Amino acid sequence: MDIIWHGHSCFTLKGQDAKIISDPYSGLGISLPSFKADVVSYGDILAEKEGERLVVEDAKVLDWPGEFEVSGVDIEAFSAKEHAKEGGVQGAEVIIFVFMLDGIKICHLSGLSHELSDELLDHIGDIDVLLVPVGGNIVLDGRKAYSVVESIEPRVVIPMYFSDGSTNLEIKGCEEFLKVIGRTEMEAKEKVSLSKKSLPDGVMEFVKLIPQA
Repeated sequence: MDIIWHGHSCFTLKGQDAKIISDPYSGLGISLPSFKADVVSYGDILAEKEGERLVVEDAKVLDWPGEFEVSGVDIEAFSAKEHAKEGGVQGAEVIIFVFMLDGIKICHLSGLSHELSDELLDHIGDIDVLLVPVGGNIVLDGRKAYSVVESIEPRVVIPMYFSDGSTNLEIKGCEEFLKVIGRTEMEAKEKVSLSKKSLPDGVMEFVKLIPQA
C-alpha cells in the first residue's frame, strides 16, 4: 500500500485492489491533482466551509458515520462531535474514518481539534497507521496531537494538516509536534509504502511526508 499526502488532510491510499482519496477540498491554497479512485471520504466540515469539494468521478462518496464495504475495503466512520473526551472542548464537526486496506488498518482523523472519548477509542481499536492533524488553532496542536497518538498507540504515525507555506487556513507548521516527539527535524518523503509484514513491531514509527500536487 502506498500513502501519498496532498496537503491538509487530503491523502491517496493506494492498495492492491482499491484506491481511496480522503478530504479532497479545493480553494484552500493548495494545488490538488486530478484524482481517480474507488472511494472518496469527506470528513472535514471546516475545510468544506472554507473551500469546496473536489469531485472525483465514478468514486463511491462517503460523508456520514456508519459501516461500509466498498471495493473490498472495510470502512468505519465516526462522528467526532459525539465523541469528545469528557471534560474537554465541545466536539468538532468532523468525521473520523477507519479503513482496512491490504490488511492494514488506517485511522484518518480529518480536521480533529480535541481528544477522543474512551468509548470511541474502544471502537477504533488497534490501529496500524494514524493520520493525525498537528497544525494547531483550528485543529490539534502538536501537544494535543501527541496526546491523541498516545491514546491510540498506532504502529506508524503520519502528521498532517500543518502548513508548508501554501495554505489559506490558520494553521502552523510541524515544528511543535516534532519537538514533542523529540525530533528537531525529520527527513520528509514523497510517499510511504507499507505492507503488513513491513509494519514496525514493538516501536512507534513517525513519518513526515511532502505534499504532492
